[in-house]
Amino acid sequence: MMVSITGDAGEPAAAPRGGRARTGSWPAAVPLLAFTALAFGIPAVALVLGAFTVRDPQTRTSAFSTSNLVESLQGNYLATLVSSVQLSAVVALLGAVLGAFLAQAVVTSRFRSLRESVLTASGVLANFGGVPLAFTWVATLGNSGVLTQALGLGEYGWSLYTFWGLVVVYMYFSIPLMVLVMVPAMDGLKPQWREAAGNSGATAWQYWRHVGIPVLAPALLGGTVLLFGSAFAAYATARAMVGSTVPLVTLQIADALTGDVLIGHENIALALSLDMIVVAALVMAVYLPLQRRSSRWLR
Repeated sequence: MMVSITGDAGEPAAAPRGGRARTGSWPAAVPLLAFTALAFGIPAVALVLGAFTVRDPQTRTSAFSTSNLVESLQGNYLATLVSSVQLSAVVALLGAVLGAFLAQAVVTSRFRSLRESVLTASGVLANFGGVPLAFTWVATLGNSGVLTQALGLGEYGWSLYTFWGLVVVYMYFSIPLMVLVMVPAMDGLKPQWREAAGNSGATAWQYWRHVGIPVLAPALLGGTVLLFGSAFAAYATARAMVGSTVPLVTLQIADALTGDVLIGHENIALALSLDMIVVAALVMAVYLPLQRRSSRWLR
C-alpha cells in the first residue's frame, strides 16, 4: 500500500534537507565567484603569460620563452629569494615558539580579564604592519631612537636596519598571530587527560611529550606555516625601514616594476612574482591539511 506524505491542506510536504533546496542555492555564490575571477583570475593569467613572454629589444617583438624564470632563479634574483625564505623561516620558528608559550600562559591563567586583554591585543597587533609599524620601530630602536639613545645600544653594535633587526620587527605581528592560532587549540586539551596522566604516574614532561604536543602538533605546524607565509609576503614594513639594505624578493619586484631592469627584461618582475606564488602554494599545501586536522580539537 502506498502512502502519500502531505502537509497542511493536502499540499506536499517540504523537500528534505540535502535535496532540491540545497541544489538550488548555488546561484547565490555567482557574484562572489565572478568577483574572484575578475579580481584574482585575470591578474593571475596576465602574470603567468607575462612571466613566459620575452620581448626582443631590437625588433620589439614578443615570444614565448622560459628565460625570465631561469633568470629569476640566478644571481642577485636568487639571492633575494633565498634571503626572503631565510628571514621568513627564522620569524616563523621564533614566533611559533614564543607565541605558543604565551598562548599557554593565557590559557592557564586564572584571570579572565588577562585572557581577554591578551586576545584583544593580539587581534590588533597581528594586523598592525606597513609604514606605521616601521616608523614605530625606527622611532624606538633606530639609530636615533629613544631606547637606542637611552640605553646606548649603538655602542654595542646594535642596528635595526639589518637582517636580525627586521626579524625583531616582524616578530611584533607574528607572535600575536601565533597566539590567536594556538589559544583555541590549547582550549581543546581536556583537563581529564592531564588528570589521567597524573593518576598514571606521568610527569608534566611525559604528559606534554605523549599527549599535549601530539594533539597540538597540527596547530603548531599550521601556525608556523602561516607565520612563514605572512613574513614572506610582507613588503611595506621592509621597504620603509631597511630599503635595499636587506635583500628581499618583494623589494626586488618593486625595483623591477619601477623600471630598474635591463632593456628586454621588463617581465622579470612577473617571473619573480610567479616564484613567490609557487612558494606560497607550497606553503598553503602544507598548511591547509594541518588546519583541517587540528580543527577537530576545537569542537
